[in-house]
Amino acid sequence: MSFFQDMLSIFKKRELLFLESYKESEGVYTFLFEKEKDLNWKAGQHGLFNITHKSIKNATRPFTLASAPNENVVKITIGISDDPSDFKKAMLELKQGMKVSMSGPVGSFYLEDNSPSILIAGGMGITPFRSIVKQIEAEGNGIEEPIHLLYLDSKKSYIYKDELDEIANNTSISVTYLDSRDDLHQEIDRLTTLYKNNSKYYVAGPKSMVNSISIYLRNHSIAKRNIKKDVLIGY
Repeated sequence: MSFFQDMLSIFKKRELLFLESYKESEGVYTFLFEKEKDLNWKAGQHGLFNITHKSIKNATRPFTLASAPNENVVKITIGISDDPSDFKKAMLELKQGMKVSMSGPVGSFYLEDNSPSILIAGGMGITPFRSIVKQIEAEGNGIEEPIHLLYLDSKKSYIYKDELDEIANNTSISVTYLDSRDDLHQEIDRLTTLYKNNSKYYVAGPKSMVNSISIYLRNHSIAKRNIKKDVLIGY
């Protein structure tokens, strides 16, 4: 999606009807909203969500649309600590039938065709990749190029793990679960040796993780043009 298309999407607001929320793991919650028929996005994009049921500061936050475009719900997954922000408190207060508003979708963090893809997720950075691999599963197993998902989570929570394992069983996507940066580096070493600059590398997670992994890839002679980054804010 072009910059101008993104700008047009930002100005288009819609109300989303809240359906339900549930706990994925300790401190991680998923929220489901009704998907309107004309709402569409590319797997990996995000929306700008706005609290409307009460007045709070910083009422708008960007969140990845963790659901695939073919699914009939809008899903976002958020980390919520014991001392949450006003925004996250307001999210927890949502009751069935209440609404939030969303602008978008926006962003260019989606797969490019015709090359192997290395997907590197740090913690909540799994959210765009859940959308991406779920969409690939829905479109069938006609994957021409390899896709490798590396999922780093030092807490070993691995949200969406059951879904990801099922997708890996039904497609040629490989999923590797890691709990240390050293193990992640070893997998990156293996894949960069195998694919070099014939692959695209997608990195999603907290800013420090995304920056360090991008530097690590560059130090392994991966060209900047082959690295796409998604820094998660507000999770």
